[in-house]
Amino acid sequence: MLPLLLLFLASLWAGAQNALAGGGSFITLPALMLTGMDARAANITSTIALFPAQIVTGWTGRAGASGPPGLSMRALYAISLAGGAVGGAILLATPPSFFAKLVPWLVLFATALFAWGSFARRRPAPGEGRLPPWAGGIAQFFIAVYGGYFGGGIGLLMMAALTMAGLTVRAAGAAKNVLAGVINASAVALFLFSPDVHWLQAAFAAAGASLGGWAGALALQRVNEQALRVAVVAIGAALTVGLFVKAP
Repeated sequence: MLPLLLLFLASLWAGAQNALAGGGSFITLPALMLTGMDARAANITSTIALFPAQIVTGWTGRAGASGPPGLSMRALYAISLAGGAVGGAILLATPPSFFAKLVPWLVLFATALFAWGSFARRRPAPGEGRLPPWAGGIAQFFIAVYGGYFGGGIGLLMMAALTMAGLTVRAAGAAKNVLAGVINASAVALFLFSPDVHWLQAAFAAAGASLGGWAGALALQRVNEQALRVAVVAIGAALTVGLFVKAP
């Protein structure tokens, strides 16, 4: 029971982290691997475990979500569902041994992306570098494919794409919360039938992440978000080093 208790506590933190700043999968992935599963199974189980909290977050903020000019939310839903399904199918077709070699690079990419989006990316001025609707749709599709396959950093990718397509930061934040749940919905629909899902660990992680997400949402206005982003980058960097050291 000790590994499961530690997993619950780690997922509690991950749920709060996702609600406050993002990067919760950096915590659930190693926590699940420490219970004895390989990297691909941990990634699949983590996607399922974090899904309920994502649905709650997206549903809560759905009123503020809108698509950019020329690209409706309905179109973004369809694009995200299709891309998430493609990414999930690719993950299921990826041999566990190959994914174990790939995951350190994925975590490195996600950590670098999170650091860039949090501390280096300049917010575009209104209308500056605006993506046309077709380009925004293509960008969302490939983000969704990546999200269904791995998922680390999809929030920042969507924030960048949606603001460049013409949305305000606030509207893009609400839209990316809804779309993250949509992307994972199609991936989860595929993963439910995978023998790689560890249901006991998924249940403990889902309970912790949902409770943490609820607490994080309540604490949103009272926590230093910049400090949380620094913590995400530090965790991601440590996880990257650890995964490279242990890579087969």
